[in-house]
Amino acid sequence: MPIVVASLAFVVAVLCAGVMGYAIQRGATCTVAAVDELVTQGTSRRLLGLVEAAIWVAGGLVIAETLHVLPQMPVGYAASGWTVIGGALLGLGGFVNGACVFGAIARFGAGEWAYLLTPLGFYLGCLSVVPLFAGVAPVRLVQASPVLAASTWLVVPFLAFALWRIARAVRAALGSGEAHWHERVAMHVWSPHAATTVIGVNFVVLLLLVGGWAYTDVLAELARGMAASVGARGVLALVLLAGAALGGWTAGRFRNRRIAAPQLARCLVGGVLMGWGSLLLPGGNDGLILVGMPLGWPYAWLAIATMCATIAIAQLVGRRFARPLDDDVVR
Repeated sequence: MPIVVASLAFVVAVLCAGVMGYAIQRGATCTVAAVDELVTQGTSRRLLGLVEAAIWVAGGLVIAETLHVLPQMPVGYAASGWTVIGGALLGLGGFVNGACVFGAIARFGAGEWAYLLTPLGFYLGCLSVVPLFAGVAPVRLVQASPVLAASTWLVVPFLAFALWRIARAVRAALGSGEAHWHERVAMHVWSPHAATTVIGVNFVVLLLLVGGWAYTDVLAELARGMAASVGARGVLALVLLAGAALGGWTAGRFRNRRIAAPQLARCLVGGVLMGWGSLLLPGGNDGLILVGMPLGWPYAWLAIATMCATIAIAQLVGRRFARPLDDDVVR
């Protein structure tokens, strides 16, 4: 569907993009943070929250397919060794950057201005990846998404899941406790699971209204000179950042942090690495989680699993080598 800025559909899309940015910041949504939570605390709330976002998107797409209102969906790609390499580059880039492409938005929303260099690095990575990996092109699949092919059978289970999840959230938010009801609601609405639910639902609405619009996709297309509707999609990306900034301010997290040269370098290099990985797969971790995984494409699940494993290994290795330095300081 062509994007008409003055249309009601685009106005709704702008609102959804703002809510997505707000939820990303308030829920501290980030694959790097999710893996760090698993490694350091042994809990997987954030990681499961990301999977739940994929489930909500999948359910929304299934309902849209059943109602015959689903636009043309992105094609899938065959999993290969390059999928693993691309996922590893996404993970290494996220580790160096200190945040994935989701997390960079959340960090910007907290006033960490250095993370504005992450999209720039991503774009530069997409520009430079062609000579580095000349001749490497992901193989497109001709078959339809397995999730959409089974949409008739999946509608009822998803609706049951949605009702159960909503009822559970309402009970938790309005249950007994010392906090005021609005404080309990705020606490549960922006838990990792609830925040990623908000992200997933709004992403589906955006996908139905304006098609693919993820800012990493726009950057990759710009690097290849293939971007369409750049103005409208750029507006959505800016609103996404504005929503994140509003989320940081309302949560009391927004601080005008000093920009340090090492952090600028990490954000730029991390963005470049994630740009490389995104073209090998193809797709950034936002597109993989919110499009590839919900559509049931194995390459997307493999890429995200590889990304998470790479982040975990990098974090463990980093802590192992940092420990002697810490011990020396203590002594």
